[in-house]
Amino acid sequence: MTGPQRPDIARDLLSRAEDAREHHRKIAHLLSDTEIGRGRHRDHANTAVLRRIIADHGGWPGRSLVGVEGADAAARIALYADDLPDFQRLALRLISDAVGSGEATKQQWAHLVDRCSINSGEAQVYGTQYRLGPGGVEVLPVHDAQHLDERRATIGLPSFATAREAVRRRHARETGQVPGDEPEQPEPLDRAA
Repeated sequence: MTGPQRPDIARDLLSRAEDAREHHRKIAHLLSDTEIGRGRHRDHANTAVLRRIIADHGGWPGRSLVGVEGADAAARIALYADDLPDFQRLALRLISDAVGSGEATKQQWAHLVDRCSINSGEAQVYGTQYRLGPGGVEVLPVHDAQHLDERRATIGLPSFATAREAVRRRHARETGQVPGDEPEQPEPLDRAA
């Protein structure tokens, strides 16, 4: 496989997604209102850049345009666009098309399906979305939980128990509750919860 057509866009998406990831990770440490506002501003700016890339290139910035990591970064930016539900739904449609052409993964699509569901007040389908609660990391409501692992398997996600434990361990590492046994690295959406 050759490299991405636009490594410059890939680098920009990766940088933006990592900055946003760092901010969202810090939310667990109870950021001030000012810091949360800056994060929202960053998410809006990142969304504006992603929207421009989509418009300039006529579709989702997939693997051939920005490489595997750049496409994953674009999906993360779409996930963080919670204050812009119309854009998230557009991104979901574009990712769906991109999955069909091999430009995005089913896992990226599933994460955005769940995020859009939660943001519209519905239960999620694939169990990929969590929140920080009084007892630590909690899964958000899931539709038809007894068949969750079957749905996850159809799109290549690990069992829910395996994913939940990975999210719990990652959160513990990130908050310093348990020493990590491996270096901190962002997990691609096709391997995350």
